[in-house]
Amino acid sequence: MSLHDLPPARKHRRLGLYIPFGIALLVVVAWTGLWLWARGEAKARMDTAVAELKQAGYEISWKERGIGGYPLRLNVTLQEARVREPSGWGLEAPVLEGQAYLHDPSHWMLATPEGLTFARPIGGPVAVRGETIRASLRDLDKTPPSFSLQGAKLTFQPAAGAQPFGLEAADLVEFHLRSGPDDEGLVAAEVKNGKARLSGLFGRIAGDKPVSIVWNSRVTRMSAFKGEDWPSAVRRWSDQGGQMRVVSGGVTAGEAILGTNSGTLNVGADGRLRGMLDVTLKQAPMALGAMGQTGLIQPEAAGAAAAVAEARQGAGEVARATINFQAGQTTLGPVALGPAPKVYERR
Repeated sequence: MSLHDLPPARKHRRLGLYIPFGIALLVVVAWTGLWLWARGEAKARMDTAVAELKQAGYEISWKERGIGGYPLRLNVTLQEARVREPSGWGLEAPVLEGQAYLHDPSHWMLATPEGLTFARPIGGPVAVRGETIRASLRDLDKTPPSFSLQGAKLTFQPAAGAQPFGLEAADLVEFHLRSGPDDEGLVAAEVKNGKARLSGLFGRIAGDKPVSIVWNSRVTRMSAFKGEDWPSAVRRWSDQGGQMRVVSGGVTAGEAILGTNSGTLNVGADGRLRGMLDVTLKQAPMALGAMGQTGLIQPEAAGAAAAVAEARQGAGEVARATINFQAGQTTLGPVALGPAPKVYERR
């Protein structure tokens, strides 16, 4: 008995092998096109923002700009970046790095690996170096946007001929800005284990002991905080009823402590701070004496204020008092200490 010949095997079509590779190639081409579009959009928006700020009087420049990060990120690197606003505040960085993921281009991480220098309108520049100096910027569609700055193991060095800066070093410096409900902004700052510059007020009070600062507050009418420079933005905000409501704050310098858990502040037409703070003072006579010795307040006023604080001291050498900023003056209880702090220079 003979068996029938089996039919020849059918040849497999190779199209099924190539389809996945073709789809992968299309995805790569489409993603590359998307990344190139995002790169161009980031560059265009950056150029537009810079042009608008320059028209408002800001000085912004860099020596070289690079944009990379393909395939998942947008990396922007600026060499010798510099920005200065019309009233004189400014920042400079040898290298400024920014990074955002392509799926979330509104959230940027920033870093200055070689440190930065900030310029003061009165006082001159201060060079800042540290283990890390980085920031985060997101929620650009909100008022205010979310911004966080963090520096670890920092040193502060005024330039030759510049006025002293209160801190010589700090283990940690943080600043946070967040949008809140009802047109509010949340403002918080912290300095941990700062080393005071011995020639300044902190140095006289703290000696070789650490200085720490904590501040938490809510700022109303944030949408009004707009202007061509810092003074005009502050004036517009204040004119429309903006206030800073203090949640908590404190300065610790050695054994001396200034703390507050309530208060309301704004800015007068003269550019000086206005409002009041309910404060607790520990070792107040020593701190006020140092303020008189450094010329921050008149020696006679320092002596009178120290007597008031000493009379109000309770357990633990802690005194409770009210600091008022009114009519351009600062008073502690009934004693005038001197001019209220300037928020901006009146032009």
